[in-house]
Amino acid sequence: MKKIGFIGVGIMGKSMVRNLMKAGFEVSIYARTKAKVEDVLQEGALWCNSIGSCAAGKDAVITIVGFPKDVEEVYFAEGNILDSAAAGTYLIDMTTTSPQLAIRIYEKAKKNGQHALDAPVTGGDTGAKNGTLSILAGGEEQDFHACMPLFEAMGKTIVYEGSAGCGQHTKMANQIMIAGALSGVCEAFAYAQKAGLDMDKLYASVKDGAAASFQLSSLGAKILKDDYAPGFFLKHFIKDMKIAAQEAKDRDVNLEVLNTVLEMYETLEDKGMGDLGTQGLMKYYEES
Repeated sequence: MKKIGFIGVGIMGKSMVRNLMKAGFEVSIYARTKAKVEDVLQEGALWCNSIGSCAAGKDAVITIVGFPKDVEEVYFAEGNILDSAAAGTYLIDMTTTSPQLAIRIYEKAKKNGQHALDAPVTGGDTGAKNGTLSILAGGEEQDFHACMPLFEAMGKTIVYEGSAGCGQHTKMANQIMIAGALSGVCEAFAYAQKAGLDMDKLYASVKDGAAASFQLSSLGAKILKDDYAPGFFLKHFIKDMKIAAQEAKDRDVNLEVLNTVLEMYETLEDKGMGDLGTQGLMKYYEES
């Protein structure tokens, strides 16, 4: 496996492309706006003018786009990946999207003689830069093992979760956990501020104790610096939580915390804050 097509060269995608190139893969990329990816082109990535040309003649095609509608477009619209990639190509969608959509892609790919995996990631922009992403893969196990060199170039914790859609279901569980953990951090900070505590001392006191979490150590630290730049967009987390909420509803599972946090985030998005990082949840408490 040498020639890789990569579609979706955003905040995380750029770092993933760089790490694939460092590992020796030839990476061809497609993005809607070429000007935004000139840096990785100068570093050795090859430009493709269309989704179809990015998929054609490749050993594997990786996608990490924004929303389920974007996944639909790149896999099923005119000039799509499924119609352009040759039989035997590995198709790896690393977007966080609907498990049902992942199954649709898998079924169409199987008919085409292609190998589809849903492999969403967690770890944010830092994990992408450092090549330490957690990769949660669903599909055929033999296809998972065949793609391991690619995964190892981008991630550290790499797990085969089960059949098609299971990678996405695992990511939904991850996002549900984040919703609770991050809202807990923001609520604690809101309380501590009102109580007149020294916030830096609070952070130093609790970051390594029983309340320790990535959300506290990474995003909590950003909140204290008034840093709301996106490592992961608030609007994309809303998308993830909506998928999780629908999947839970379909299974008669009541996720009260998730639903409450989702409402908070939607309030922020309605106020034009969708491009903040997920730590922007603190704004809800500051403005309420």
